[in-house]
Amino acid sequence: MPLDHYVTLGRSGLRVSPFALGAMTFGEDPPGAGCSVEESEKILASYLDRGGNFIDTANFYTNGHSEKILGDFFAARPGRREHVVLASKFFGNLFPGDPNGGGAGRSSIIAQLDETLRRMRTDYLDLYWLHNWDRQTPIEETLRTLDDLVRAGKIRYIGFSNTPGWLTAQAQTTALLKGWTPLIALQVEYSLLARTVEGELAPLALDQGMALVPWSPLKNGFLSGKYRRDTQVTDSARTAHVGGPDEAEFTVIDTVAAIANELGTTSAAVSLAWLRAREGTVVPILGGRRVEHLENNLAALEVPLTPEHLQRLDDVSAPTLNYPAPMHGALRAMLQFAGTTVDGETSAAYPPLLQSDIRY
Repeated sequence: MPLDHYVTLGRSGLRVSPFALGAMTFGEDPPGAGCSVEESEKILASYLDRGGNFIDTANFYTNGHSEKILGDFFAARPGRREHVVLASKFFGNLFPGDPNGGGAGRSSIIAQLDETLRRMRTDYLDLYWLHNWDRQTPIEETLRTLDDLVRAGKIRYIGFSNTPGWLTAQAQTTALLKGWTPLIALQVEYSLLARTVEGELAPLALDQGMALVPWSPLKNGFLSGKYRRDTQVTDSARTAHVGGPDEAEFTVIDTVAAIANELGTTSAAVSLAWLRAREGTVVPILGGRRVEHLENNLAALEVPLTPEHLQRLDDVSAPTLNYPAPMHGALRAMLQFAGTTVDGETSAAYPPLLQSDIRY
């Protein structure tokens, strides 16, 4: 599957590439935080030349430099911007000392969007994400503001990132009941080494027809193939901040590497292909500081994972989910179905009771 075999993003009319390009590393403010303007533009050009059309950033990535690089790139190429899906996020406060400089209140959302549009040299965004939960602002205020901006033509669609399941469900229900713009996608941490999203947010997205757009799909590069037992990694910018994999993570990494060897591909490609095979619409975000990082990751488009491969990966990476998730598996089926098979699910039999033992 090439990048120009598009998928519909959630319950919307927006068509995007099967992988998004993440621009978090575009720019060098502060120095060492990302890659140069020249390298950023090479990465952009490589992605677009292969048919990619979905580019994601945020207002505070490299202190706004990421957005400016994107704006300058498309301004220098008239006619290109209209054919890509540009997404950015609001919440980050770029004005020290100003309590209204960030967050998700009406005035701050409008101000942040105006600054983003100025840096990106465009008059609209295709997708605008809430980057985090603003505990001080009623969700109705955030949603109504976003709906006003959609109606004004300044944004096309909306999504949430890093928000609790209960809040996301409340927001979607509120939007639908009030006739406001609903969420079409959730941007979440999701990878073979980070699967707790499967407890609440992934089922919610599937039920509501939202797409999942995973960030850090290689978990800080741990699934890239460069991390091996008893091997020191020296060329990763994140290693100094996040350390290395622990024993449980290395168990997953070993299985990924074994499958990659069987298929003659890379660990990164196997990890990304597994994500793409999850239920529903899943569009991982690919990042990187060099063109070769992008090109290596795009090999995932050609990786043929078999059901047996997927099962091995599922089993070795199975997450421990918070309550009440443990109540929704075999115990639920046993209590509900009492040893019968319903919709293909066969339950164990509950210990039998004599009718005379039941108290009414």
